[in-house]
Amino acid sequence: MTKPAPGPDQPPIPVRLVTFNTHHGVGDDDRHDLPRLAKLLASVDADVICLQEVDRRFGARSEDVDQAVLLSRALDMQLAWGPAIDGGNDDRRPDDEPHRQYGNALLSRLPILISDVHRLPGGGEPRSALRTMVELDGGALWITATHLTTRSAEERAAQVSALTDLHTEPMDTGVLVGDFNTEPDAPELDALRQRFTDAWKLARARDDQAGWKFWQTESGNTHPARSPHRRIDQVWVSSGVAVAGAYVLDAEGASDHLPLVVDLEVRSGV
Repeated sequence: MTKPAPGPDQPPIPVRLVTFNTHHGVGDDDRHDLPRLAKLLASVDADVICLQEVDRRFGARSEDVDQAVLLSRALDMQLAWGPAIDGGNDDRRPDDEPHRQYGNALLSRLPILISDVHRLPGGGEPRSALRTMVELDGGALWITATHLTTRSAEERAAQVSALTDLHTEPMDTGVLVGDFNTEPDAPELDALRQRFTDAWKLARARDDQAGWKFWQTESGNTHPARSPHRRIDQVWVSSGVAVAGAYVLDAEGASDHLPLVVDLEVRSGV
């Protein structure tokens, strides 16, 4: 039987995406436990996983391991890497060993067609955006993952402006995800709201970890993990992307954030 050609009359393409600030694999028990983190991520059965605060041979806090590669292997997913900190080689390392890195990682069971890294403006801790395009069965999806500054609203506004500029007209169908270090209605996200929609608000179904705090039901809060009252981990979608569901999961102690899962529906043929 011939498969229907992609196009606007075909059903949307489902994509399950996760964004999660991993706190370099250190949980709220102050213990680095990468197998715990990998088990949690595997349980979500996601097509794409966007991670922030990932270490690659960064030092003792994460047992000097390459977290990006180890998670990619454990989950049998492709890896795209976007360093924010790239350097600071330990003098005790031989010159031929990789230097330490820290930043954003994207894991995908879908083919990664394009991957590039963009530095964001601002002082203090360096920030970056990891922009990728993944192949869908009948389309493609741009995904930009980031982690914005905590320094000031003004610096976040400049970073958001740079992020929105990465999605040019030929890249209309896409999502922007990560730890924004501010609420989704914050003034510094104005440029983002002009071109993208908050997936949590758009979702037809929602669930979170509000627990007994009934006044926070379906609030989408992700931080801090033990008593979440801030919705700083977000997914923003462009036109051509609908949201069937959005869910904040229990991190099971794996980080100081909670993971956000969104079930996307991408228009066919784009």
